[in-house]
Amino acid sequence: MLRTATHSGPVVTVTFDDGATTRFHAIWLRDNALDPETRAPGNGQRLITIGDIPADTTVGNTRVVGGDLEVTFQPEGKTVIFPAGWLADHAYDRDRPKDAGRTAPGLTTWDSALAPPGADWNAVHADPRAKRGWLAAVAEFGFARLTGGPVEPEALLRVADLFGYVRETNYGRYFEVRTEVNPTNLAYTGLGLQAHTDNPYRDPVPGLQILYCLENSAEGGDSIVVDGFRAAQRLRAENPEGFALLAGHPARFEYSGSDGVCLRSRRPMIELAPDGELVAVRFNNRSSAPFVDIPFDRMEAYYQAYRQFAAIIDDPAMGVAFKLEPGESFIVDNTRVLHARTGYSGAGSRWLQGCYADRDGLLSTLAALELAQPEAAE
Repeated sequence: MLRTATHSGPVVTVTFDDGATTRFHAIWLRDNALDPETRAPGNGQRLITIGDIPADTTVGNTRVVGGDLEVTFQPEGKTVIFPAGWLADHAYDRDRPKDAGRTAPGLTTWDSALAPPGADWNAVHADPRAKRGWLAAVAEFGFARLTGGPVEPEALLRVADLFGYVRETNYGRYFEVRTEVNPTNLAYTGLGLQAHTDNPYRDPVPGLQILYCLENSAEGGDSIVVDGFRAAQRLRAENPEGFALLAGHPARFEYSGSDGVCLRSRRPMIELAPDGELVAVRFNNRSSAPFVDIPFDRMEAYYQAYRQFAAIIDDPAMGVAFKLEPGESFIVDNTRVLHARTGYSGAGSRWLQGCYADRDGLLSTLAALELAQPEAAE
């Protein structure tokens, strides 16, 4: 609820019941007006362009009505109500963090001490609350397990159906992860794999990866996940200059292991938003192409930082390890969490299927569940 509302030219100042005060510009309020002539009632999409708003927009009058803000804009003479809760949620008059390498609100970074978050297959299919909790774990930690699923090929596609759609690639709708005689990718061998993000040679990279276990009687073959954001934060703490080098210069990645396929991208190993927030980590030694975008006098320092980042990622204190049983799966945020596996022997068998999906589908489904179940957050 609002206590007071005043205006001076193009600026509105409001005070909430708790004493907090914040300011809004007239042009911002007019652009974000919630009336049905400005935004479609059904989907909330804006019905006007910025050019439809007078350049000399200012505030003619403000008052508090029922605890909410009423504003009359001039020269249009248009009056709009802004709910107090909406204003609080969208306040921008505040000090902003400036430290490079910080994480977005709601993310929790972790190391080997984390107990792997997870949920039960039947529960997430039957109970929206369980599904919400599972998706929320992926959003917060970047990965989560799913146990108790059917042991049948293509069951992983039903995992993707819980929140979105499979992203098809040159590997198909899904791919097999098991030993092959003439593999086109090292993932199809029994070799151990260093922690990595998948497909850094794509632009954009697949946002999510699902791995689903159908057989796992071989010795070894444990799955390992590493929080790339925690690794980047460690690098920043231990070597700020090295962190700046990996974030400030593009690396290059390439894959051309199949006929008719030559994928290339140019992106930093540690990607930051313009305001310094961590956006993504790309790390895959197998798919790295020659680095040619680092100045000559910084190349040695870049490689030193690259080596240190790799050592942090390989540190056992960073990884969470677990062995998937048939019918179990896990999902990783491929823009953040690296995954690895220990090597496994030829005795027994190990058969996983994998597929990709996009983060926006998961985050959209989660947001819709949160709107439908607001009491679950209390």
